[in-house]
Amino acid sequence: MLALQRQREILRLIEQEGAVRVANLARRFKVTEETIRRDLTTLENTGRVTRSHGGAVLSLSSRLEVPHQQREVLNKAEKIRIANEAVQRVSRGDALLLDASSSALFLAQQLPDMPLTVLTNSVAVVNTLADYKRIKLIGVGGTFAPMTMSFVGPSALNSLKEYHVDKLFFSCRGLDVGRGLSDSSEATAQVKQQMLQIADQRILLADHSKFGVRALAVIADLSAITELITDDRADAQQCEIIQKLGVPVTQTQTVAPDPLPDAAPDYANT
Repeated sequence: MLALQRQREILRLIEQEGAVRVANLARRFKVTEETIRRDLTTLENTGRVTRSHGGAVLSLSSRLEVPHQQREVLNKAEKIRIANEAVQRVSRGDALLLDASSSALFLAQQLPDMPLTVLTNSVAVVNTLADYKRIKLIGVGGTFAPMTMSFVGPSALNSLKEYHVDKLFFSCRGLDVGRGLSDSSEATAQVKQQMLQIADQRILLADHSKFGVRALAVIADLSAITELITDDRADAQQCEIIQKLGVPVTQTQTVAPDPLPDAAPDYANT
């Protein structure tokens, strides 16, 4: 296993368990404790992990909501591929509901300007679709949350109750086969719970980094979604379990770069 792969797996374990110990990780990955300490130092430098005596814990900042601007660049390539797949589920005349996730924003950026109704609590989605001529855009009111650039709270919940949509496209902070879907904020989780209630199709857009994560506030069981779109780096075992629960899983594929052409013969030296 490459160091980067091992560090990603260590981070996933810390996000899932909350804390890890050096000795246990060394046995798990069959490397020396010094190698694990270097891995934890690397992760600590990213701000996601805090070193502790004999191990590491999830940093406080990682337990809280990630600012919208940062979420837009996390795993951006994977999210764009997921959005490209998701937009194929959109049909002329659909009523869509988009949450305030960066994945839903990437989907909004892929939408064609055709007859659609888009309901959202995301300021970024509103800004993206504001100039579209044939999309009817409806904003959900409520209390503005600067961290997520979205509207939440009782007013947002009451506003959502007035609508019904064909398709919900949303994401979450954590996706775990045991705990279900979860998010970093109770207010955000409550909005997504209401969104699930008013949609016929509930399509989760979740890149591989969400798998195995148990965030603060539970949104719903996995049975609440009708489809999962993820990327080809998602945990294969968890994808299989989710499909056995009756939820179709689509994994987008990384596009391999075109091979470089063979070098032209050097006639100058012949």
